[in-house]
Amino acid sequence: KGGRSVRRIHKTRVFEGPLIRTGFSTIALPMLVAAPAVAQEKKAAGAATPAAADAFLERATKEFTEFSEDDARIQWLYATYINDDTSALVAKSQAKGTEMLVGYALEAAKYDKVTPLRPPTRRQPTIWRAGPPPPAPAGPGAAAALSKLQTDMQTVYGTGKGTLKGEAINGSDIEAAMGTNRNPAELKEMWTSWHDNVGAPQRTDYQRAAGLLNEGARELGYKDVGAMWRSNYDMPPEEFAKLTDKLWNEVKPLYESLHTYVRWKLNEKYGDAVQPKTGPIRADLLGNMWAQEWGNIYDVVAPPGSGDLGYDVTDLLNAKKYDAIKMVKTGEGFYSSLGLAPMPDTFWKRSLFVKPADREVQCHASAWNLDNVDDLRIKMCIKVNGDDFVTIHHELGHNYYQRAYNKQPLLYRTGANDGFHEAIGDFVALSITPDYLVSIDLLDKEKVPSADKDTGLLLRQAMDKVAFLPFGLLIDKWRWGVFSGGIKPTDYQGAWDALRLQYQGIVPPVKRDETKFDPGAKYHIPANVPYTRYFLARLLQFQFYKAACDQAGWKGPLHRCSFYG
Repeated sequence: KGGRSVRRIHKTRVFEGPLIRTGFSTIALPMLVAAPAVAQEKKAAGAATPAAADAFLERATKEFTEFSEDDARIQWLYATYINDDTSALVAKSQAKGTEMLVGYALEAAKYDKVTPLRPPTRRQPTIWRAGPPPPAPAGPGAAAALSKLQTDMQTVYGTGKGTLKGEAINGSDIEAAMGTNRNPAELKEMWTSWHDNVGAPQRTDYQRAAGLLNEGARELGYKDVGAMWRSNYDMPPEEFAKLTDKLWNEVKPLYESLHTYVRWKLNEKYGDAVQPKTGPIRADLLGNMWAQEWGNIYDVVAPPGSGDLGYDVTDLLNAKKYDAIKMVKTGEGFYSSLGLAPMPDTFWKRSLFVKPADREVQCHASAWNLDNVDDLRIKMCIKVNGDDFVTIHHELGHNYYQRAYNKQPLLYRTGANDGFHEAIGDFVALSITPDYLVSIDLLDKEKVPSADKDTGLLLRQAMDKVAFLPFGLLIDKWRWGVFSGGIKPTDYQGAWDALRLQYQGIVPPVKRDETKFDPGAKYHIPANVPYTRYFLARLLQFQFYKAACDQAGWKGPLHRCSFYG
């Protein structure tokens, strides 16, 4: 969920945003430690032969396995108990892992042109080379410096607060309030306070971190970090960038139609002084802190008649006295209905389902597999509402997928690509249809929307799925520009605002300047999680969904299909 986000990847974690975590690094591949990077460089100096490549892979896999579980536990501890001590622990562990993985990447590069190599041997060095987490430079102290910068930024985000009516409010609560509040002044206050308090303090650290990241990527043979990220899709980086533009241009007319309609309805509700009839939409009016998904304001935009769906999932959950655990149990039940084994007992003992009252945690939803086998967990600050009900189904999709490939060779215990992993959770969430709600006794059968409500059902879906597309693209458009040098540090905020206007057609509710750093108010920026995966997932999920419905023998309109059971 990219918000729902990360999924909505992180160690493997997932969702936009929510995120996914496995024993892999905070980006998706291993953060390793065994010997100093210098020792790796000495080993890399040997002859590059097929036998040497096989030996390298065997050694690297063994060393990673020995390290990864402890590192994952440290990452989990930090995410669920943020304080000075856990921040220091995670920074130290990340620095060690980064140094080691950069060493592996440098060694793997030696085997790029070696022949003949068995196909698995050919593939795996490429993964090592392309997959480092933050690619710190090899110089003394560089990995530690980068790790501290990133930990500090994530701590600012994880402990950050905005205000509502002058009172401090934490990240998960302010996100929920943005979805239900319809007072323009209060929405402006929440939006501005969050972006000022959480984003702006990260600006200097982000600039320094971006410089170190680029140095590390260039040492690995990449033009910059953006090119490194774009190399993970089985095509040259420049071709992948062109592909994302092509895909966007194919769906752009649908987004523009939605934008025009929503702007008209917002003007109708708030008047010209708040939302003009023409031009961009004010970002804080769209029911989401980042204006990435607009479904929370469906009540504002629903067309008369066909737009009245007759139910609201949040109301249904509360009427049936759901709590966080019952919501997760219901999500598990979906997967059990497909014949999949339930989550292990440790999932229920070790996951974080609600925000503790006594400490700071990262509330951004994520799915974890700490040992790359079956130590499966989710981390959420669940609220009883429709958004989190969907997010739970998404996050569990990551966990079930993680378990499905846990007998593969270590480097293959991940998605076909990061967008694929996100789409697995998303396509299951598409199956949360009225018929599914009836099947789990949330909705009375006589209240299922009739065929004349299809426009409303499709609009409600578009408010999240279509609205997200430009946001899913522009996050990395901005970072690619930063890493390439096209966006200078003196124009971080201006370039961000320009992209938001160009792609989303939105503007901030208050004037911004270069003392601000609104990108940092989105989790994936301080966490250094590539974001194009979520754009890809919004397209892939509908292909997965149709295939599943075809397999289930569904004959009706696709948007009515649920393959539950």
